[in-house]
Amino acid sequence: MDASALSAHGSERGGAFYLTALTYGHYLWQRGFAARAVLSLDRALGADLRGDEPELRAWPWPYAAQAWLLRETPSDVFIGNPRVHFQHLADRMNEPRREQRRWRIWACWALCRAVRPELSADPKHIVTEPTLEEIGLRLKLHGVEGEQEIWAAAMEVSR
Repeated sequence: MDASALSAHGSERGGAFYLTALTYGHYLWQRGFAARAVLSLDRALGADLRGDEPELRAWPWPYAAQAWLLRETPSDVFIGNPRVHFQHLADRMNEPRREQRRWRIWACWALCRAVRPELSADPKHIVTEPTLEEIGLRLKLHGVEGEQEIWAAAMEVSR
């Protein structure tokens, strides 16, 4: 499996793309590519789902999986600084569905801060970091039904 599995979907970002991104992330993790697995979960979170897709019912939003990857990456496996990655990605998000995708990435940023508190922010990238309350409210506003609760449960386990 390689990145062509994702590009095979073209501009379609529905349930099949979501499942492919999750599968590819798992494939990368199993091969020791933690940083790339994180990126694949980012791609899954960018899927354009309404909330009733069978793929999403079978595999809920990967907030807990993202936290697990961050927590379980062995110290000798490259993962970079995911806190900085999420900070940059959330602050520079483009359309389509900018606000929805942006707040999903801020949610991952919050998980990263809980799981990997030793990771520092990028001091050269000045950005107003949101509160957990703001992230939850924005996920409720821009996400799909039940998404905020899935993230909140992952946060609770990650603390």
